[in-house]
Amino acid sequence: MSLPAAVPLGEFATLFNFLPIGAYRSSPDGQMIRSNQALVELNGYATEAEHLAAVKDIAREWYVDPLRRGAFKQQLEREGFVRGFVSEIWRHKTRERIWISENAHVVRNAQGEVLYYEGTVEDVTERIRNQEALRRSEEQLRQITAQVPGMVFVVHVAPDGRREYRFVSSGVRDIYGFDPEDLMRDPMLIARYRHPDDQAVLEQDLQQIRQGPVDLGGEFRVVMPDGQIRWVYRRSCTVSSDASGFLRVGVLLDITGRKQAEAALHESEALWRLAMDSTGDGVWDWNLATGEEFFSGRILAMFGFDEGELANLAEALDSRTHPDDVAQMLTDRQAHFDGHTPVYRNEHRVQCKDGSWKWVLSRGMVIARDSAGQPLRMVGTHTDITELKQAEAQQRALETQLRESQKMEAIGTLAGGVAHDFNNLLAAILGNLALAREDVGEHHPAQESLTEIGRAAIRARQLVQQILTFSRRQKQEMQRQPLTPLVEEALGLMRSLLPAGIQLVTRLPAATLPVVADATQIQQVLMNLCTNAWQAMDGRSGHITVALREVRLDAAQALQLGELPSGTYACLSVADNGPGMDPEIQHRIFEPFFTTKAPGAGTGLGLAVVHGIVKTHRGAIDLQSRPGEGARFDVYLPLASAGHVPEVAAAPVTAPHQTCEAPGKHIVYIDDYEAMVFLVGRLLRKRGYRVSAFGSGEEAMDWLQAHPQAAVDLVVTDQNMPGMSGLDVARALAQERPGLRVALVSGHVSDTLKAAAAAVGVIEVMGKQDSVDALGHAIRELLERTAPAC
Repeated sequence: MSLPAAVPLGEFATLFNFLPIGAYRSSPDGQMIRSNQALVELNGYATEAEHLAAVKDIAREWYVDPLRRGAFKQQLEREGFVRGFVSEIWRHKTRERIWISENAHVVRNAQGEVLYYEGTVEDVTERIRNQEALRRSEEQLRQITAQVPGMVFVVHVAPDGRREYRFVSSGVRDIYGFDPEDLMRDPMLIARYRHPDDQAVLEQDLQQIRQGPVDLGGEFRVVMPDGQIRWVYRRSCTVSSDASGFLRVGVLLDITGRKQAEAALHESEALWRLAMDSTGDGVWDWNLATGEEFFSGRILAMFGFDEGELANLAEALDSRTHPDDVAQMLTDRQAHFDGHTPVYRNEHRVQCKDGSWKWVLSRGMVIARDSAGQPLRMVGTHTDITELKQAEAQQRALETQLRESQKMEAIGTLAGGVAHDFNNLLAAILGNLALAREDVGEHHPAQESLTEIGRAAIRARQLVQQILTFSRRQKQEMQRQPLTPLVEEALGLMRSLLPAGIQLVTRLPAATLPVVADATQIQQVLMNLCTNAWQAMDGRSGHITVALREVRLDAAQALQLGELPSGTYACLSVADNGPGMDPEIQHRIFEPFFTTKAPGAGTGLGLAVVHGIVKTHRGAIDLQSRPGEGARFDVYLPLASAGHVPEVAAAPVTAPHQTCEAPGKHIVYIDDYEAMVFLVGRLLRKRGYRVSAFGSGEEAMDWLQAHPQAAVDLVVTDQNMPGMSGLDVARALAQERPGLRVALVSGHVSDTLKAAAAAVGVIEVMGKQDSVDALGHAIRELLERTAPAC
């Protein structure tokens, strides 16, 4: 693996300032030589000079484990570079512990002597914590399922019947004797154990699954390698389905003992009772003529009773059956009495002696009838299935979470598609607007109307961007900025969303209250809190009060809010006069997926997201509420240190600006949106350029190949196009016409896109401009980088 040569100091400094992650040069003995602003801030300092002066020994002062520096140096000396070297470090100034990933290489002089180490540092704390949380979650799932008798599984069934087990609990060993990993490697392993006489039942199950979501339950036999036959009870249900198949969750229980006991019942009632007691099931014997019923010791123990504490009457347990389960229990009994079902089977809840409830599976059979066919005697068993029911409840919770996740993913995908198409429409509107203003002249009466159209179109583009912030995850952009304007901007959007009857009251200070924050995320906090407030009104009229003030927290107050440091904070409050919350709801209000709304009316993620954002901003959130007295959320954000806070003013809508555009330059423009192809071509030609405009990358490449002698100064291409993307065009041009400059335009510029573009020689990645006139200026600047001024 080859490494790049050392970058000259001047270019290195420029690269430092450009990188969004930490970068450095250090000496082998642990001294810092250079650090860029991102690394300076990561370590809690303000300037590079302050950082370099503070660090004396990287090994002892930076790494939580000083031996990591030695391992780092050994790998550098052995291989000449390190990649993805993950360590836990101290933020040098604040001593906060975080996780980082380093990439570095050794820089040597002409004689091979080590000059210094050069590398980058990326904060991966969130990734490491997420990995640890996932590990803990998986371990917790294994521990929980290990307590469930039998095998718990998650399986994906494709439309053609192929299966893929995605989780198998350790209970599979108790039934089949092999490990969970064996089944996950070979999903047909269980099917090969199925008794030949029960294979038809397996095929019927697969047919039902292919027809759509279905709950399955039943019993079947398995043949062990030694020829032993076991009975297994299976219950499963579909939790999600799509074109790839069905995701199902279920349990398998070994009921061999119970089946053997049922068979023994026909030979000897006494032996049957003894056998059933040995399996852990309780036995009952009911004389329907007298109402007397015998309960085995297992049944009494199951519900917490001692011998003699429960009357030997059928009504003794019937009266303890949950009221919601009585009707179905009686219906299932009658169906068996009337001969409609060969065996009585029912699941219901029974109240124990201590007042708790247990789920039981009751199975029985009439063994004596009178001459008229009326039942006289019935025997059966009670099986404690409380843990099984709890497992089923966990399955339902998993199904709900999966559906919510799919819904959120669909929303994000839809928003991304809408943004691309809507931005293209707005670009066409703004571009034609700019040309129209040029065409009619500066003093034309229509200029006033055109100006208002421009303001509305720009506001529409800003609205799309704001909506996108609520439908996709974005990287934090922490900047020192005034909080009051951010709140005012968010409230402007909120007013257009509030339903009729909800009044928005604001109490904002004249002071700007500077904070270090991600503007989009802070506005999302306010939007979520306001949305939560008006939804709490449940259609009733009311008012929401948004207030912002500066507060001073002493040590006791700061500790009570969540171990914050004492000091000065901005307090953003959102209060409503809705129904309020009781203490139990307040205790769980920030839990993910917890919601008091009706099923389907909310995701339960809004306040969890708010809590997470506030925590990442080193702040705290407090809730004050009582039933019938509304609710107030107070968000505390630490005020930034004193200094100049740049005010961000809205850009005025002005008439197009005529400048020298280096006439004669030849530009190839590519965009799949026909209106943009026409519009940009017209604009650039008016600026004095020669333009070849195409509606697809394939069309442009065909033209360039057919005109190899045609001089081209710049290719500007949209990124998101059907067929060849902008990157595909740049990649093809790098081979077809090496050295031809290519610029990329995208509605969503990311670090990943920039890296991919740089790899294929793209000179610039530009975001969608607010106007086509702005695109013209951007193209001129690209051309002027290597051309003399006109």
